[in-house]
Amino acid sequence: MSTTQPALAFEQADAVTAPDRPTKPPRRRMVERFNWSSTVILFLCSITVLLPLYVTISMALKTTGQAVDGNAFSLPAPISFDGFVQAWNLTQFPVGAGISFLVTAGTVIATIILAAFASYAIVRNWDRKLFRYSFFYLLAAMFIPFPVVALPQIQLTGRLGLDNPFGVILLATMFQLSFSVLLFTAFLRSIPIELEESARIDGASTWQTFWKLIFPLLAPMSATVGIFAFLYAWNDFMLPSLIISDPSMQTLPVRQNLFQTQFSNNYNVAFASYLMAMAPAILAYLFTQRWVMEGVTQGAVKG
Repeated sequence: MSTTQPALAFEQADAVTAPDRPTKPPRRRMVERFNWSSTVILFLCSITVLLPLYVTISMALKTTGQAVDGNAFSLPAPISFDGFVQAWNLTQFPVGAGISFLVTAGTVIATIILAAFASYAIVRNWDRKLFRYSFFYLLAAMFIPFPVVALPQIQLTGRLGLDNPFGVILLATMFQLSFSVLLFTAFLRSIPIELEESARIDGASTWQTFWKLIFPLLAPMSATVGIFAFLYAWNDFMLPSLIISDPSMQTLPVRQNLFQTQFSNNYNVAFASYLMAMAPAILAYLFTQRWVMEGVTQGAVKG
């Protein structure tokens, strides 16, 4: 017998008696698939936003001669801030910005508080017809176009002495109430009722339960509602232009329209004025867009 036969027999016996060893599955090479269609769509959507923003910034930094040369896409050379200075003085920017901030802040605060009150009452009394039908009534108000109710609102605010920024705050809050209640109710349904029952066992009243327990839990959705109200109130043109009777008390968008004839040949002044007016809204959305997504997604999933 050759010397290789005992070694071969030993290996066969070891293969039979040895327990089965788990074999590792072969590694699959991860291949990232590049979605060209989504990339192209996102690129085109980005261009529709970034290109007008570039033209606005470029035109605002040009001199009057450069702004009327017919080349809107050229870079400003040299950079000039005369357009911002003229727009600041022409539209009385500090006064207009102060009134816009007053209207916006009042609308945001009133919308959050009133919408939270109404949503809490509707959700916790959903079995009662009055509250359930009130919710449907608010939803139906979202489909009423503004021009339909514009004339009655103008007459009513004039008779009540609300043809001023405070009247704009009141009406802007009412217009934001329907959508805000819709967001708050979706979020409140995800809050367990057991939390309120525990608070009531400890002796908390309905008022204390709302302010100390429920309202702090509504912080993500309150941020979302506040951001939408801010963007609406700051950029709104039609409501202040129809309600406020005193031109010196107008908001920034209306002031820009009042001086539009003086901007006709000074494009750098016009674009500088537009840029200063929309800068707060852009900054507010850039710094708070994370809370918008968190509030919407948390309200969409019942935990």
